[in-house]
Amino acid sequence: MLKVEGINVYYGNIQALKGVTLEVNEGEIVTLIGANGAGKSTLLKTLSGLLKPKTGSITYLGKSISGKAAQTIVKAGISHVPEGRRVFANMTVEENLELGAYLRKDAAGIRADLDRVYEIFPRLLERKKQASGTLSGGEQQMLAMGRAIMARPKLLLLDEPSMGLAPLFVKTIFQVIQEINNNGTTILLVEQNANMALSIADRAYVIETGRVVLSGTAKELQASEELKLAYLGGH
Repeated sequence: MLKVEGINVYYGNIQALKGVTLEVNEGEIVTLIGANGAGKSTLLKTLSGLLKPKTGSITYLGKSISGKAAQTIVKAGISHVPEGRRVFANMTVEENLELGAYLRKDAAGIRADLDRVYEIFPRLLERKKQASGTLSGGEQQMLAMGRAIMARPKLLLLDEPSMGLAPLFVKTIFQVIQEINNNGTTILLVEQNANMALSIADRAYVIETGRVVLSGTAKELQASEELKLAYLGGH
C-alpha cells in the first residue's frame, strides 16, 4: 500500500532522515520504534506532505506522492494524527469531529461515521457540546483520533497516541487502534511505548538517528535481545 524508498529529509542543513526505506501492506499495523529525536515524527510528517523529501520516493497505492501537498494526500486517503493532540480548543467536540469530514460530500456516510466514533468513544458522546479545550488529555487524544476516522482514511498515521496519558487511557487507546484496524484501516504507528506497540503490530521498524537499523515481524522484534536492552526495559 505504501512504499518508501531511500528518502532523505532535511531541516535546513540538518539531515533528519537518512535513506529510509520501508513498506506498509494493506490491512497491517506497522509500528516505528526509536528514541526521541530519531526521526519518527519527521517520517510521518513527510508521508502526510508537511515536509518534502530531498531525494528518494514515496509511493501510495501505486502512485507517487513524493512532495505532494498535504491536502492532496488527505484526499488520497491518508490521515495523520500528529503528536500533541491538536484539537480546536474553542470549538465543540462535535464541531471538531465534523471538521474531520470536510472533504467529504456523503451526508449519510458522515452521520454513520459520527455515530461510529461515538460508539468507539462513549466519552465524546457525553461531551459532544463541550468546548474541546476543556477536555482532559486522554479525551483530547480520543477526539484527535475520532476526527481522523471521520476522514475515512485508508491509511492512518498515528504519532505517539499514548503520550502523557494515564495507564487506563493507554489501554483504551490501544484497543481502539486495533478496532480501527479490524474495520479495514491500515495503520502506521509511532509509539514510545514499544512493548504496547509491538503487542498489537504485525511488523516493526526501529529507527535510530534517521536510519532504519532493524526491521521484522513484531514477534521477532519482541524476542530481539538488542531491542530488549534498548527499548523494552531490558526484560
